[in-house]
Amino acid sequence: MSNTWISVCEKISLSPNTGICALVDNEQVAIFWESVTKGLFAVANWDPIGEANVMSRGIVGSLGEALVVASPLYKQHFDLRSGECLELPEHSLKTWDVREHEGWVQVLATATSESEKND
Repeated sequence: MSNTWISVCEKISLSPNTGICALVDNEQVAIFWESVTKGLFAVANWDPIGEANVMSRGIVGSLGEALVVASPLYKQHFDLRSGECLELPEHSLKTWDVREHEGWVQVLATATSESEKND
């Protein structure tokens, strides 16, 4: 497994609560800068329900304590931290570690899934 941080864009290029898409290890990754927590999040751009690469176009918000992105296709909500779909938990998005480093948004090249986090 790779542990390489990949710079995807300058932080100043991100708009709050808006996603961008980047190619990381040949996989599309949706990256969000959530404005309330000032957190960076990275999830798969592939919507497993709508079966399209569209998650970077989703709407960022919250449901209860969960920070979410709503799919632009069928509006299911995916937790930005865990990738879990709140309405259909059998579906989830891969997640990546993401950070800001010297003004750049960087994604860790190896994705993590919820099951890997619990191992």
